[in-house]
Amino acid sequence: MNNVLVCGGGGFIGGHLIKRLKREGFWVRSADLKQNEFSPSSADDFRIGDLRDPLFTREVMEGIDEVYQLAADMGGAGYIFTGEHDASVMHNSATINLNVLEFARIWGVRKIFYSSSACIYPAYNQLDPDNPICAEDSAYPAAPDSEYGWEKLFSERLYFSYMRNYGIQVRVARFHNIFGPEGAWHGGREKAPAAVCRKVCEAEYDGEIEIWGDGLQTRSFLYIDECIEGVRRLMESHFSGPLNIGSEEMITINGLAELAMDIAGKSLRIRNVPGPTGVRGRKSDNRLIQTQLGWKPSQPVRRGLENTYRWIEQQSTHSTPITSSLMLAHA
Repeated sequence: MNNVLVCGGGGFIGGHLIKRLKREGFWVRSADLKQNEFSPSSADDFRIGDLRDPLFTREVMEGIDEVYQLAADMGGAGYIFTGEHDASVMHNSATINLNVLEFARIWGVRKIFYSSSACIYPAYNQLDPDNPICAEDSAYPAAPDSEYGWEKLFSERLYFSYMRNYGIQVRVARFHNIFGPEGAWHGGREKAPAAVCRKVCEAEYDGEIEIWGDGLQTRSFLYIDECIEGVRRLMESHFSGPLNIGSEEMITINGLAELAMDIAGKSLRIRNVPGPTGVRGRKSDNRLIQTQLGWKPSQPVRRGLENTYRWIEQQSTHSTPITSSLMLAHA
């Protein structure tokens, strides 16, 4: 049985991944600044600490066979695209990745999964909301639309450098807008599906909700269960990546809001207001994942949004989530 470390295991994707790994029989250590916010962790060993600290990273890496590196300073458009957090985003995430790789090398870790992002794709290929280009080989010439994307692209190269020079097996996936229950849903770091669900949930039946920009920008959104399935398939494959893990079903942000309204049974007005929006269009190109893994995500966004809306509705009306004063968010 392999000993697995999940960096960022106290976060949204990390928490779901740990549950999956435990069902499969792995021994799992989690490392994060905080415990999981909405449910107890399933990890066998949960270490609270800062992966920017080399001493902590060295400690948690001991005795580990495989690593899932999900830890990053990240958030939704309101955090990533204002420019106010650029230095922290780049410094914090790069430091974590440098520490993780170096101590993985020192301790002889044999395989590492790294969660990159669709934010690495060039802004010039995502100007048309109806026809974005996000094939894996389109990443260069590089021109991400945010410093978050630039850091992810640098870290991809860092992981592959360690693979070439030190023989560590690396698997790199580029996530496309992962959402679902037990993710951030308020406070500024939430992503579009959670933000839209919260706004619809809290609105009066004859009210309105605000959407940043004209709402015609397009995205694809992937439900958490399919993300975890893709991660596990990639990790067990012989393909290093990078590989898109995302949905090919594209929807406008206004359309996402209308879908949430339909799920809620509310007829609300949309008021489009100035705000950070990122690129005009983005969706996952799944040709490579189907070729390499014989699989691709297929669940419609509505099904996942129904689950997410009901969960946020419950959080909003019946419970108060545990909050943390720590500034660094993990995936």
